[in-house]
Amino acid sequence: MQKNGFRQKISHLGIIRRASVFVANPRLWRGHLVFWLGALATGGVSVAFAVLSDHSEKVFSAMTAGGGWNAWLPLVLTPAGMILCGLLARAAFPGTQGSGIPQAIAAHHMRNEAGRSVLLSARIVFGKILLTLLALVCGASVGREGPTVQVGAAMMLVSARLGRLAHSQGVILAGSAAGIAAAFNTPLAGVVFAIEEMGRTYSARITGVVLSTVILAGVAAFGLEGSYTYFGVALARAHFPYDWTLVLCCGILGGALGAIFSRLLLEMTYRIRKWHLPPVRKIVVIAGGAGLIVAGIGIATHGLTFGAGYAEARAGVEGATLPWYFFAGKFVATLASAASGIPGGIFAPSLAIGVGFGSVMAAVWGSSAGLGAILGMSGYFAGVTQAPMTAIVIIVEMTGAHEHIVPIMAAALLASGTSRLIEPEPLYHALSRLWTADTLKSLQATPEGGARA
Repeated sequence: MQKNGFRQKISHLGIIRRASVFVANPRLWRGHLVFWLGALATGGVSVAFAVLSDHSEKVFSAMTAGGGWNAWLPLVLTPAGMILCGLLARAAFPGTQGSGIPQAIAAHHMRNEAGRSVLLSARIVFGKILLTLLALVCGASVGREGPTVQVGAAMMLVSARLGRLAHSQGVILAGSAAGIAAAFNTPLAGVVFAIEEMGRTYSARITGVVLSTVILAGVAAFGLEGSYTYFGVALARAHFPYDWTLVLCCGILGGALGAIFSRLLLEMTYRIRKWHLPPVRKIVVIAGGAGLIVAGIGIATHGLTFGAGYAEARAGVEGATLPWYFFAGKFVATLASAASGIPGGIFAPSLAIGVGFGSVMAAVWGSSAGLGAILGMSGYFAGVTQAPMTAIVIIVEMTGAHEHIVPIMAAALLASGTSRLIEPEPLYHALSRLWTADTLKSLQATPEGGARA
């Protein structure tokens, strides 16, 4: 007993000694303070980004409401706005194009600090937010969640550099997780996303970095917005065995549909990159053509497919039956918006497509529309990302559907397996390889970059 007491005293003295060294050395605590402030700022910026995104969609709705000529305004506004987004991204904010998640993945796996600065910087934060808001103002079918991942990763990397902290890979993972957690108010999904989608390999030594960043960003987001479920509360119930036919359909068919989206987007991206046109002309042709497609579909669907699709997805989760043409129109509009290369994510639009698909499947099988929405969202989203754990956790947290966790898990796992049979490489990782190649190529083209590479 005396030996144990003596050991405890020695242990306490060691803790006190380490704490006194930490407090007495500003180089240690200042770096951590900057990092913690960066995590809080990431949560605050994510909330502000969400609020501004909602207002941007309302601006577009106000401009096109009322019938008459206003209803046809998207035929001019949408392609013109998407062309402007593309031109600004190329001229003023290179690295902001597309979702933002592939850039964060590329930066995470890149050992070249100069390359990371190209993909994640303060300029990227400003440009990504600005251009995503502009895309939403013109009605493009994009979301803010993927951009929030790049914004969060960039903010945390900048904070770590200001605080002179090491472990850039862990910092990027932490910022990406914080972005997802704050964007959807889903802290667990943020951590799972960092492990499954961003890292694919995970080191135990950065667990504390990821968790502390998610917690601090979540505290900031909670303080500004409070606790809420992103897509409302799911009230439907799954009954065994009657509703399991719906589980199988949403898992297998939803996964196949998600894989088809990924394959089409990759094929279109590869083909567009090979077009031998002057850069400005290519942007005008691609973004302008995509804008016309988005505008035409939006007008034909009475405005349902414009924007991120948050309102339609929430209505579907809460039990409303969506029109049968919603998910098909949203699928094409999102594909056109993503292939155009303008800044904007596919997270929220993909969830909306899944809700629309599940609503159709529920009508076919005579099941609850709300249950179909949740299962369709799980199947399609897991099919697009091939990240079933992220799909499961994020959907349960976003809808409060804890009673449906087994059907959601089954649909997500079936969808992920089906998707891999059609498109073996996950979408975000395939796109990240293109960003890695382009970044290294641009660095080698400059004397300074070539020297650092």
